[in-house]
Amino acid sequence: MSRTHTTSTAPAPALAPATIALSTTANSIIDLLHSPVADPNLLFYYNYISQAQLAKSAESMVQFLTGRRDALQSYIAASQAAEIQASEKTRKLWETKKAQADELLAVYAVASKGDDELSPEEKTAREAFIATANDLWTVKLRNVLTTLDKELIGPFALGTCLFPFASPPFTELSTLPSQSSGDQVSIVDLHLAPWLSRVAALCDGTAADGGDAIIAKIETRIGSGFILPRDFTSNAAPDMAADPALEITPGAKRAKLAAFWDEMKGRSSWQKVYGNGLF
Repeated sequence: MSRTHTTSTAPAPALAPATIALSTTANSIIDLLHSPVADPNLLFYYNYISQAQLAKSAESMVQFLTGRRDALQSYIAASQAAEIQASEKTRKLWETKKAQADELLAVYAVASKGDDELSPEEKTAREAFIATANDLWTVKLRNVLTTLDKELIGPFALGTCLFPFASPPFTELSTLPSQSSGDQVSIVDLHLAPWLSRVAALCDGTAADGGDAIIAKIETRIGSGFILPRDFTSNAAPDMAADPALEITPGAKRAKLAAFWDEMKGRSSWQKVYGNGLF
């Protein structure tokens, strides 16, 4: 029975994995995406490429972080004055977030200054900021993507067969042909799609980009020659019309995340959320 008080003989969508093995993989991927090392908010705060880029970002970041810090300070003050009730855990969270905003503001507020114009304290803060940014982007994100590539079956996170009535053996799911119907999406994909969209946006990806272009932009942003394995056999050519130079042909080897992007991008739900932009 639906909200419109109608019934249907169509099977209900199944988002949960059908086997213990796939459940383990699903939990592993979801836990990784929500772990501190994969936090896209940190990638946003510490999105450093050069001093010039930092100065340009500061135009919006100072306003954003100032508003965030002031809001947190108001919550803390109201709690201390007993104007609002908050648990000790919540107050500590506010204080931690405010300290983080203050730390970031110390860098963004002087982003227009060259290194030789900084005070010793400002220079130390910038160096710490850059070190954190490099660790997040070139080490942590690289490791997260490498782990995801190993865990994903493709083109969806858990492959194309999620249901108990799928033909065994499940160990051969990665060799099954790609399909475009909606019944292969799992709960993992609903976590992975927004995460990847946020990371793609931070790497100058757009909603119009195909999967191969998105992954290339992420790889370029990470740098140091990082390339995800091209070991997933594609049965479609999603980027051919957009960029013939990519030479994507049926049967071509692609990154699993590139194939995943194109599968999700083609869904009406993805278009409704991200069709006008990834932010």
